[in-house]
Parts: sequence; structure tokens; C-alpha cells
Amino acid sequence: MTALTLSTAAATGLRADAIVVGVAKGAGSKGGLVVAPGAEAVDKAYDGKLASVLETLGASGGEGEVTKLPAPSGFKAPVVVAVGLGEVPEKDETYGTDALRRAAGVAARALTGSKKAAFALPVEAAEDAGALAEGALLGAYAFDAYKGMADTKAAKKNGKDAKAPLAEVALLGGKPRDKAYKAAVERAVAVAEELNRARDLVNTPPNDLNPEAFAAVAQAAAKEHGIKVQVLDEKALTKGGFGGILGVGAGSEAPPRLVKLSYTSSKAKKHLAFVGKGITYDSGGISLKPAGHNETMKCDMAGAAAVFAAVVAAARLGLEVNVTGWLALAENMPSGSATRPGDVLRMYSGKTVEVLNTDAEGRLVLADAIAKASEDQPDAIVDVATLTGAMMMALGNRTFGIMANDDAFRTSIHEIAEEVGEPSWPMPLPSDLRKGMDSPTADIANMGERMGGGLVAGLFLKEFVGEDITWAHLDIAGPAFHEGAPFGYTPKGGTGSAVRTLVRLAEHTASGDLG
Repeated sequence: MTALTLSTAAATGLRADAIVVGVAKGAGSKGGLVVAPGAEAVDKAYDGKLASVLETLGASGGEGEVTKLPAPSGFKAPVVVAVGLGEVPEKDETYGTDALRRAAGVAARALTGSKKAAFALPVEAAEDAGALAEGALLGAYAFDAYKGMADTKAAKKNGKDAKAPLAEVALLGGKPRDKAYKAAVERAVAVAEELNRARDLVNTPPNDLNPEAFAAVAQAAAKEHGIKVQVLDEKALTKGGFGGILGVGAGSEAPPRLVKLSYTSSKAKKHLAFVGKGITYDSGGISLKPAGHNETMKCDMAGAAAVFAAVVAAARLGLEVNVTGWLALAENMPSGSATRPGDVLRMYSGKTVEVLNTDAEGRLVLADAIAKASEDQPDAIVDVATLTGAMMMALGNRTFGIMANDDAFRTSIHEIAEEVGEPSWPMPLPSDLRKGMDSPTADIANMGERMGGGLVAGLFLKEFVGEDITWAHLDIAGPAFHEGAPFGYTPKGGTGSAVRTLVRLAEHTASGDLG
């Protein structure tokens, strides 16, 4: 993990591989390039002509743009890196925290292979320092656990590893002795470290991360951070009547697990339950996925990874709210013992489900976990899942959908997600779509109308929420796994989608901001 410190040092005298400054697009068609606050000393060293020099090099200040140039004479860092922040803020406004977060992430990625960089980006308040810290740590992420060492020998011979993430970031303009600044950075480190742990889990190949292995990771983290953990193995699941989880895992040689993580605070007045879909590999089962749709299905446990990370982060931050995480873990495989289309499963709640499509398996494991979570009578349940391709068709690859049985709660989660920089959109639960899941054989089928399939899945889950419990469903199928080029602080592969939303929801609940 990249080391991070607040520093009051001057950019001109700091020993580093690079100094990072921010630039923006000036207002209006003739506004030109603007050097952002924090870079005054650097601009002065260029005789106040840093903006014109950068424009000569083609810089526009556009978001995500990176321009490198030699540092001025007298600097102890050899390179200045200018990163675009987008449009200059309106009068009396400052750069938004997510703009800062994205800029820091871009800079960190641009400096892969460097040992140390000083970030001279805008810092007007403690929350800005937190945003920059979070962006830098998320942007510097790399998953290289399975990379061979042969191709790095030349780099190491020259004294550095060109593939290694940026090793250290010094945030200039911060206040190391200010409690608010220190708290903001400490929070950013805790959240970023756990989010990156979630990314690692999503990126881990399924031959190394089956339900039992995932449960072991959760047990180790729980022990480290004082979280109570309970793991139900296949025998306990059978005894408990968890027909959904067992039905999904029936075709695999790696049996399913249900993991309960309980973080409690002596000062808590509220209790949140987070439920995560943890299909460690999804072949579709007997309803086998077509060619071209299997290669990234190691990511189908991203919801469980997000829940796991959020509970650990809540514990590390000492939030005054009780948070219970439920990881519904199974591997969905085709075999002679696999659940067939047409089979009927008796769920933990007692309801029966006719399985019309074994590739609609996430809702089955979630239904059991939601019903079990309801027994604790939490103030709210939030489930997180890479649930439907239909949600990707509706919202694209970067936005997750939010459904709920309470409009105000759905709105609150949407606002929280936007606050932390996670694109989301409120979605309805139209009652007319419920009829499509009527079954002549069982209480409900696991499939309904094809159109509006993401909403149908939400309606299915709603059937298993305990009476009078507030509930929301986050379908993160789009943003959970990024297959394109990295952008902002988002890498290729697992993204850690929904972790920051869950953590901020817990923070707001702890402070009494939510009901």
C-alpha cells in the first residue's frame, strides 16, 4: 500500500521524484489554462508562466489529462506533473471533492514506478485532504499477486521496478497537527485499504477463491479487527434449511458458506445489516452461459467483497453503529448434482421457489441471507450484488441501480453514493411485474418478465425481507468490474464498487443523520 503523509514542506525544497500540480479550464471560450491553488510556489518558479508553458505543450486542463515537464532550476524534484481538474469552479466555490479525488488518482497512476511524489493540489479544508488521500491510494492500486518476476529483472537491475505502484505520497498544504486534517486522512487510509482489499478479492482467480477460502479471509480479518464471526458450512446450512444457498452450490465440489460478521459499538443506537452476493464463480449452472460470458465471472462475488470491506472499515473507524455483514458464498457450476431448471427449492424463510433458470442464482443466495438477517430486526438491510445484465443495459457500466421498499431511504442512499463519488440511480419496483413470477408449482419462480429484468430481481428479493424492515438493493453489475482502460482512480478489473457508499451510510447512521 502506498504510504501517505501530510506535509508543510515547500514544493521547491522537497526531495521527490515529481511534484504534482493541478490545472483547469478557464471560464468562457477565451479563459485559457488556469493553475489551481496549491501550486503557487511552482508557478512562481516558472516566473508565473507555468500555464503558458503547459498550453504550449498541449495541455487544456481537461479532467484526467496529464502533462509532464522538467522542473525549474533549484527544485529537488526533477519533474512537474500537471493533472487536469476540469472546469474552474464558479466564483466563491471550490473544486469538488470528487474532482480532487479523481485528479489524485490519475496522478498516482501516471507515477507508477516512482518512489515519492509531492501533491501540490488544492486543499481548502480537511475534507479536501481526505479526498486527495483517498484518490491517491485508490489510484495507486495494482494487483500483481500472480505476475512472474522474469520480466522485472532489468528494471530491478536499474534500481527500480517500473511496474510497482507509487510508493509514497506527501500531501502539501495540509495541516499535520490539525485534528480534523489528521482524522480525514486516517479515515481515507482505512477506507482505501479495505476497498483495495475488496478489489484484491474480486481479482483473485476462482481456483484460489472458493467459498471456503473467502470465509477464511473473512475469519482472519475479523480476528485482526475485533469483529465477531460465524461461518455456516454445508452441514450447518443443511440443518438450518438454507435451500437457496445449498441449491446454488449443489453442482460444485466446493461447498457453499454463509458468513456473518458482527461489528458492535457500545455507543450504538442503530443497527445496519449489509448482505452481499458471493458467487465465487458463476458458470450459469445447467443454464450454462454462452461463450464469451464466462471469462470475468470471478467477479460475481463483488457484492460480498464490498460488504466484507465495509464492515471491516466500520470497525477500523470505530463507528458508533452496529453493522452486521452477511456473505452468501457459493460456486455455481454444472454437474450431475447441480440444481436443474424446473427444480423447486425450499428457502430459509419457508417459501418455495421454482427455479426456471439456474443462471438467476444470485437472488437465491441473497434471499436466504436476507431472510436470516431479518431475524435480528436491524433498522435497515442493504444488499449488494452483481445481480443482472438488465441493469447494465439500463444504466451502463459505471452506474449502479438502487431499489428499495422505502422511497426516502432509496433517496438517502442515492445522495450518499453521489456524495462519495459513486454514480448511482434510483430505480422503481413496479408491482405489475410481480405477477410474472407466479408459479403453478411453487410460491414464486426465480424468473419473471424479460423486460425490466433488473426490477424483477429486486421484486423477488423484496419477498424475503422481514416485515416492517427498511430495505434497499444495490445492483452493481455494471461498475463492479471494469474491463476498459483505467480512468480517474478506477483500475482495470475489480473496482470495489459500493464500499464507500456503505461506509458513508454507516457514518451517517452513527451520527443520527438518517432516521
